[in-house]
Amino acid sequence: MDSQKLLASIKMLEALKVELRTAWESSGRQESVADHSWRLAMLAWIVASEHEYDLLKVLKMALVHDAGEAYSGDVAAPLAEDPEEKHRHERENAEKLFSMLSAERRSEMLSLMKEYNEGKTSEARLIKALDKLETIIQHNQGSTPADFDYDFNLTYGRALAADVPELKEFRALIDEKTQRKIEEAGEKDES
Repeated sequence: MDSQKLLASIKMLEALKVELRTAWESSGRQESVADHSWRLAMLAWIVASEHEYDLLKVLKMALVHDAGEAYSGDVAAPLAEDPEEKHRHERENAEKLFSMLSAERRSEMLSLMKEYNEGKTSEARLIKALDKLETIIQHNQGSTPADFDYDFNLTYGRALAADVPELKEFRALIDEKTQRKIEEAGEKDES
């Protein structure tokens, strides 16, 4: 292992800590890509440990799934561009982000991102579903703008979660919390 390249790589990963997402934390601070990826990894660890998944693959995928947002940022789902173009652009960003890593490590990370984007394996489907659910949880937990569209969250990622039977009850609970947020927002509008 080349210590100089390792240090350079870790320094480049700061981009994920700096790049902000379109979600807000309960403290009022805007969430970073790294904040989201870390909590997704924790959620994935818990869920995957209870079921038949390759845990190491799940954790690695959760950590790299949004690496391509390092230089271009998070695009809110309602504003998302063409998926093929988005994947191409994010791959270019990830290649830049991982450029100082060994060829083996870089290849592994890019391969995991590709697997995630294709969504063909059980691990990729789990992370894709949990990615959307973690986002909804953050919207429900965070300090969202007054005009936030919680109705969108009731449909966001629904098909992905339905593709992972272990998440049926969890999705229902999150939808219940979202419905409460909608009701609370309506009560504020009335007062």
